[in-house]
Amino acid sequence: MKIHALSSTVLLVAALLLSACGDSASTSTDGIAAAGQALHGKAPDRAEHGVWFEDAAASSGLDFVHQWGHQDVHWMPEIMAGGAALFDMDGDGDLDAYLVQSGFLMPGERQQPGNQLYRNLGGGEVGRLRFENISEAAGDAAHTGYGMGVAVGDVDGDGRVDLYVTNVGPDVLLRNLGDGRFADITGQAGLGSPAWGASAAFLDYDRDGDLDLFVTTYLDWSPSRELDCYNARGWQVYCSPQSYEAPLPDLLYRNDGDGRFTDVSAATGISQKAGNGLGVVSSDFDNDGWPDLFVANDGTPDHLWLNRRDGTFREDGAFAGCAFDLDGRPKAGMGVTVGDYDNDGDSDLLVCNLRQESDSLYRNQGGLFSDVTAALGLGSTSVPFTRFGIGWVDFDNDGQLDLYQANGRVTRHSEAMRSDDPHAEPNLLFRGGPEGYREIHPRGGTGSSPLIATSRAAAFGDLDGDGGIDILVVNSHAPPQVLRNVVPGRGQWILLSLLDRHGAPALGARLSARIGERPVVQEVRSAYSYQAANDPRLHIGLGDADRLTGVRVRWADGSESEHGTLTGGQVVTLRQGS
Repeated sequence: MKIHALSSTVLLVAALLLSACGDSASTSTDGIAAAGQALHGKAPDRAEHGVWFEDAAASSGLDFVHQWGHQDVHWMPEIMAGGAALFDMDGDGDLDAYLVQSGFLMPGERQQPGNQLYRNLGGGEVGRLRFENISEAAGDAAHTGYGMGVAVGDVDGDGRVDLYVTNVGPDVLLRNLGDGRFADITGQAGLGSPAWGASAAFLDYDRDGDLDLFVTTYLDWSPSRELDCYNARGWQVYCSPQSYEAPLPDLLYRNDGDGRFTDVSAATGISQKAGNGLGVVSSDFDNDGWPDLFVANDGTPDHLWLNRRDGTFREDGAFAGCAFDLDGRPKAGMGVTVGDYDNDGDSDLLVCNLRQESDSLYRNQGGLFSDVTAALGLGSTSVPFTRFGIGWVDFDNDGQLDLYQANGRVTRHSEAMRSDDPHAEPNLLFRGGPEGYREIHPRGGTGSSPLIATSRAAAFGDLDGDGGIDILVVNSHAPPQVLRNVVPGRGQWILLSLLDRHGAPALGARLSARIGERPVVQEVRSAYSYQAANDPRLHIGLGDADRLTGVRVRWADGSESEHGTLTGGQVVTLRQGS
């Protein structure tokens, strides 16, 4: 959360022309974006119009209200909070919701509110969207720490997905008992770091058949270290992380397979680099069959942790070209998402950043990345907003990745939004196509006077079983949004549920197939966006086609299987070893 000084537009355009890469963190980006568009034969006007989502939060029964506990003091964690998970807790085929509550950093005599668990009552009926709050009967799922984010994965191999909740203070591991209840097993699992955790991800980094855990840590912060910060108008605001000068190394825990985890941050090399970690995503970035990690850091260089296949990682962000902007400066990385936007078989990166900084769209070219942000139309449009939750998703099922961003300021500005919240901003939606991205209006693709709030996590998944990806947006100190996909004329689709030998989502498995002559590559992942866990099923927009051909799966342990041709318009389950 930093603000860079203005750079010379002339120099930046020259850098763009020399490198065919994206724009810098400057506010002078309109000319840069136009230059990039001119190079690629695209007009500067990149807007389209249409309502893509309807807010169904009230009608669906998801009545959660996030509380941040703000009183008279600007406690730093307040402005960063708000996480959520979409996951199938009971194995009935539809997505349940877990909302992470924050509450009060100094509760005193006030009762601390707990996290909330909602069961999806769809029952397999296409188009039905209704939630039931089962938190009171869910045991330790209603945890009462000052919550930030959540990760989802089957840690004990029983086929049921468990929850890991990050907090300002000790994190918690919640075991799924299979009857709608969860049990806190943090102590016996050897977890519970007191560090300020943000996003987290389960992955099998050592390919031994069980899920390990990576946790980003943001700041070495405590109430006694809080500072008073003010903007140019003399208003008290939340401080930037640079004010504290207290970055931390992230954490990696190895699953020992006996119900316990071991902190291997030092042994694997992860602790050698510190940062203000916020977003994390796991993918095989160098196509060597082993999972790597990318961490979006706030004001410090982003980290690309490449798996060395011997139990250690090498940080390669600067060399690979995804740690800094074109001026060699770190941006204020918040959320991160991964996808193969150019259909060349590898994992490209998209990182969202602070107001006055553009997004960072890094094209993967054999393990080296080039910044193509401005050239693809995401330069100037994103600059006025502070983006957190983010998803690269094919909302209209045309075979191209679209982009949704959940926004909210971290400091007050003079512009007035249609909200009483001084940090509120509209969210953004972009339609993807062969020539780049065009913003959808009304902003965020939502009609009927959309809620404008301080948005944080955005979790993505098909909530009502109709083949369109919906969005759960967490708003700080406000109700969430349940954005139901109503894109007119959506294309054909297929949803693939890849399960491991235990029947849980096969995190890290990679599917390759073809739609006609076009190659498709996707990986099973839940952790991306910001402090969110997402639907791990593989959603593939088929456009005018009706099938996938040449379907192959490389499972997380390196084994492979072939599945021929799969017909669209349905959910298909592929289980390892069956």
